[in-house]
Amino acid sequence: QVQLVESGGGLVQAGGSLRLSCAASGSGFSINVMGWYRQAPGKQRELVAKITGGGSTTYTESVKGRFTISRDNAKNTVYLQMNSLKPEDTAVYYCNALFYGVPHDYWGQGAQVTVSS
Repeated sequence: QVQLVESGGGLVQAGGSLRLSCAASGSGFSINVMGWYRQAPGKQRELVAKITGGGSTTYTESVKGRFTISRDNAKNTVYLQMNSLKPEDTAVYYCNALFYGVPHDYWGQGAQVTVSS
């Protein structure tokens, strides 16, 4: 059974930094795309950043230059380094993984990130 386990959320002041991690386990298939999404109260879930197995990255406009996504393929782990955090970054952050040969993707349980002003 596939599991995505997230860690690293918390409370930080504006301008601070946090690093999220997400480790995938339980699948015999290689991971294609890994990404981070977030959902703020009353808003729809949105893509924050994603990274392919080859290292190509995509970021939503509001986090460009502040967030960096990376992955360790040997560990099936994806990271999100978040710098210069703003109150509007406050949300539950979800890890997402799409495996080769599997028709649907998987989600982590979510990590709360709260940025105080």
